[in-house]
Formats: sequence, C-alpha cells, structure tokens
Amino acid sequence: MNADASPTQQPPARPHVVIIGSGFGGLTAARRLRRADVDVTVIARTTHHLFQPLLYQVATGVVSEGQIAPSLRTLLGTHRNTRVILGEVETIDLAHRTIESRLLDRVTHTTYDRLIVAAGADQSYFGNDRFAEFAPGLKTIDDALELRGRILGAFEQAELSTDAAERERLLTFVVVGAGATGVEMAGQIAEMAGRTLRDAFRSIDPTDTKVILLDAADSVLPPFGRKLGARAAERLGELGVDVQLGAMVVDMDFHGLMVKDPDGTIRRIESQCKVWSAGVAGNPLGAQLAEQTGAELDRAGRVRVEPDLTLPDHPEVFVIGDMMSVEGVPGMAPAAIQAAQHATHAIVADIRGRADRRPFTYWDKGSMATVSRFSAVARIPIPGTSKSIEMSGFVAWIGWLFLHLIYLVGFRNRFLTVVDWLFAFTTRERTQLVVTEQQVFARNAIHHLDILTDDDRRAA
Repeated sequence: MNADASPTQQPPARPHVVIIGSGFGGLTAARRLRRADVDVTVIARTTHHLFQPLLYQVATGVVSEGQIAPSLRTLLGTHRNTRVILGEVETIDLAHRTIESRLLDRVTHTTYDRLIVAAGADQSYFGNDRFAEFAPGLKTIDDALELRGRILGAFEQAELSTDAAERERLLTFVVVGAGATGVEMAGQIAEMAGRTLRDAFRSIDPTDTKVILLDAADSVLPPFGRKLGARAAERLGELGVDVQLGAMVVDMDFHGLMVKDPDGTIRRIESQCKVWSAGVAGNPLGAQLAEQTGAELDRAGRVRVEPDLTLPDHPEVFVIGDMMSVEGVPGMAPAAIQAAQHATHAIVADIRGRADRRPFTYWDKGSMATVSRFSAVARIPIPGTSKSIEMSGFVAWIGWLFLHLIYLVGFRNRFLTVVDWLFAFTTRERTQLVVTEQQVFARNAIHHLDILTDDDRRAA
C-alpha cells in the first residue's frame, strides 16, 4: 500500500432510532421509518404485535391467538433498516442515551439518537396487586389463554361436582369493571354459556350460569355517555348478565370476593372464575422518564408530555400510546397510531434539516364497543362541533366489525377472523375452545397458593 495514500473514508453513521414497544404505536412508527435514512431498532418484550381489542374473543374461544398476534419479525422482516431485539427494557438513561434491556440472564445495551417510547400500559388493581392471583386482567395473550382455561375449567369442575353450593360457585362468573373490555367479556361469557355450551354437558345446565358485571361507578361505559351506557346495560340484562353498579371490590380470594355497596354494606359473592378489567396503570418506565426530566405523571402513571409529545429538555425522546398523557386523548389504538405518525414525521423532518415540531393534534374518530352478537354501541363525533352521532344495535355492530377488520394486520388474519366470526355469530359453534394441560396446572397452582399461609405463599 502506498504510504502517501489517504485512508478509506467510512460513510457517516446514519441516525439511530430506537422504538420501545411493539403495539400499535411501536409498529406504526417502525413502518413509517421503513424508507427513512435512519437505522431502526425495535425493542419488544414479546415476539408479536398484539391486537388487544380482540383479546376477549381469544379468551372466549371466538378467534385464535395467532390471528390477533402476528410475528413481529415477520411483519418487519422486509424492513432492511430495521432490527428487532427481544427483551424487557429495565433502564432508560437519558443523559447517556442508553437503554438496558434483559432477556432471561442476557443484558443488552442499546444507544440511540432518537427514541420513541411506546411500551404500553399494565393492568391496575388500585393498590391490591394480590387480586391478580384470583382475577387476571386482559392485557396479553397469556392472560387471554389463562382466562379461557379458567372459564372452561369452571364448567368442567361443575360437571364433576355433586354439591349444589359448589356448583353455583363454579357457574358464577364475575367481571370487575364496566368499561368496554368488561362489557364485551361479560356479554361473551353469557353467550358462550347460553349458546355454545348449552347441550355440551350432562350433569349441569350451562344456561344456569350466572354472569355478574361489577363497577364502582354509577354507569356502564362511562366514556360513551349515559344514553349509550343504558342501552348497553339493557342488552346485557337481556343476555342474563347481572349488572351491579356502585359496587366496589374490597377483598378477594380463590373462592369469591367481598363487595362494598354505596350504602356501606359489605357482602360476599361466591365465584371461582373472576376477570379484572377495572383500570390501567402506566408502564413503570414512565416513572423513570419523569424522574430524569421533571415531567409530571397523571393519576394512572402516564407521562404528561410536551405539546409535540416529547419530554422536557429532551426533544429527541417521544412518548406515545398508552404511556402518554394528553388532555382529551384516550388510551386507544387510533390515538397511538396518530401519535406514532406525528413522532416519525418530526424525526424525519429533523434528519432532513427541516425541523417541524408542531403540537400534536388528535382526530377523534369515535368509540365503539360490542355487547353481544348483532349488538354494539358507537359514538362518532361530528367534526367542528361538540356533538356526536350515537348508534346502538345491529348497525353499530356492523360498524364495529368493519373497523376492527381494518386494524387487524395481514390479509390472512382478516380472512380467518371473518370465517370464525361467521361460525360464532350465525351458529352455536366456536372454533377455539382448546385448553392445554399447562393452563389446567396453572389454575390448580393458584388454588394451591390460596390455601397456603402467607409465609408459604411467599416461599412458593
């Protein structure tokens, strides 16, 4: 080599954008940056993108988990500028722009130039975290499959029982929280018992099943308004669901729960299978970000971001989806998608030298919740006014089906979901009622923990 020759110059490294989370916000951000002049790393704690709004249908056997949870690597495999890292993010160091994630005993450190935090939210038990042992939430595929095992397992145990009181307890299902997830879950359990399982047993009559929907609030579906909430409650009543409002859960064990009524009376409901859908809590990473930047957290632990969705004094960090707290913006898929679009637009503009940090504006496309087959409620705001179009019944249900198909990822998943819906809604058949031995063992383990002392429980 000629000593006078100049060394080969390496091209400058491209900006590195790290995305934490693989939900609607994280996936949208990764897709929007596919052709940008950046390198992208997605850090996710699961191997899939999850369509959370249909988790309750996995739990009740309508659709399979694969249809609502496509592989993240498959979705992003053709993105040549994108890398996926599996792991739970434990630390975000804003000063050094470093992220520490863990997969089992393997720790990975990732540096970034721009950061999008879309790690989602967790289930909130309002300080009673031990309730999670007895009433799982519905935030993950594992939750949905565990609930399916508990629901169907309760029927199987009742079939073998000869004690009337035990049968009644096993065939009493309690859903805590009368928001969209709670309403949808209660309606599907009632329909599954009254239609799908009606003739499936010989010692019990599944139509004797009691489904109770509890909420400490005084209305069903509060975000939808009194009128639509009342219609949803009426439809649930027609299905046989016992809607109990102003009822606060104060204690819980494997065999039942204690409820406090508005007059202060405390009563017990005997129920082995319970579902928790009463609230959400911001991801713990939000507290880390708030501590390092001085940003505030709202009551749910979500980060109060700047108008452009960044953190104070850290314009390179965007917080989106269920982790952000912006007045008037709900924790729903459309909000996460729009926030991801806003953040990626700002990042691309920065890289191109045309800074564009306009405030985030949310387009409220409305809210929908299904109550049962052929019945849903919908609230659609009228642009430029404070009014909304309110619908209920069959028309709203058709709109709900169409909207959810749009947001499902992949043609095959949409097609299979339509097929499963046709079977579930026009016949008594549900195609996804498998319960594995692992789920049965998990349920028995929870029962075992319930009869141990506190010291034994901690040791277990």
